[in-house]
Amino acid sequence: MTVSYWQDAGGDSIIECDFCVVGAGVVGLYLARLMQGQGRRVCVLEARHVAAGASGRNAGMVLTGSAHYYHKAVAAYGRELAHELWQLSLRNRTIVMGLSRELGTPWEQHGSLLLALDDTEAEDLLRAYDAMRDDGIEAKFSYKDPTGRGFAAAILQPGDGGIHPVKFAQALAAQSGATVVEQSPVFAIKPMEGGGVELRSRQVTVRCEEAALCTNAYAPLLHPYFAGKVRPTRGQALCTEPLGVKLLDKMCYCDYGYEYFRQLPDSRILLGGWRHHFREAETGYEDRTTAEVQEGLESFLVRYFPEARGARITHRWSGTMGFSRDGIPLVGALPGMPQVYFAVGFTGHGLGFGLATAERLAAHILWGHSLGWLDAGRENSPSGAL
Repeated sequence: MTVSYWQDAGGDSIIECDFCVVGAGVVGLYLARLMQGQGRRVCVLEARHVAAGASGRNAGMVLTGSAHYYHKAVAAYGRELAHELWQLSLRNRTIVMGLSRELGTPWEQHGSLLLALDDTEAEDLLRAYDAMRDDGIEAKFSYKDPTGRGFAAAILQPGDGGIHPVKFAQALAAQSGATVVEQSPVFAIKPMEGGGVELRSRQVTVRCEEAALCTNAYAPLLHPYFAGKVRPTRGQALCTEPLGVKLLDKMCYCDYGYEYFRQLPDSRILLGGWRHHFREAETGYEDRTTAEVQEGLESFLVRYFPEARGARITHRWSGTMGFSRDGIPLVGALPGMPQVYFAVGFTGHGLGFGLATAERLAAHILWGHSLGWLDAGRENSPSGAL
């Protein structure tokens, strides 16, 4: 988001602090909490409002694993890294569960289902389960459809859960101890003479020792370093009116993750996906729904949930995700500005990896812990992305 000369009121208000986070989604807010908890004075700058971006536009599903079924993650990354990615998501789930209980926000832990649409995907699920079992990952496989809705096979991951992502983010912001400035897009970042960094935003100018960009898909709009590294990808979703009958209690993920759905406590069905049928159109920052994707979602809904036929769709929305080139989050510091860190590129799995990634970044900033395979410098390695 750009800021005109006329809109810039940041010079009239200056905040001096130790650490500044750009982006008030769940990743930025948790990083702010961690830094504040270590005695740092923290300010969070947000272009719109808390959870305005992907953090408030997802399905609220806290799932273990990466964007790939597990055996495909092993093939893409190698067994050791695939397992470490799994462990990161497991740590993330533990963090979200603990925070939900501490903050008093909803946490539904009934498990998740990976569901196969057809026999081909069912065989992939079986291969994924075999690889998971070999690595000691808790899961159950069945060719029977536990939902009774015509799926060809399923993997149950019993510990997964769901949250109300906006209530979670708002509570995290309120209890982080950080100063949160909303409606204040950042339009300039520059190092200061003698050390530190200055961030100019619409409402305030922040001068601090260090900063972190937790802007995910919007990172390329903030700094050219991210061009080509983080691809903005739109996802769409819908939500029905309450159906008055309980049909599901688990978080569901099918068609290799291209469709995902859950039933909310008030009996609404929330369904997202279908973007893979319109890949080129679903790239970019435009916040709108399209008839083609929404019609596809509705066809999926009535096929697998005939109880929803004729139900009113009360909400339709889109959200912009930041995809990295290899599907792994990018964490590091800006070239030429080592005091400006970042954690971006969550590839549609911000609720699966984001908080644990923020924890890794905080440990790196505070105590010099290695970022390991999360380090964005992996893209410059001779072997390629990893």
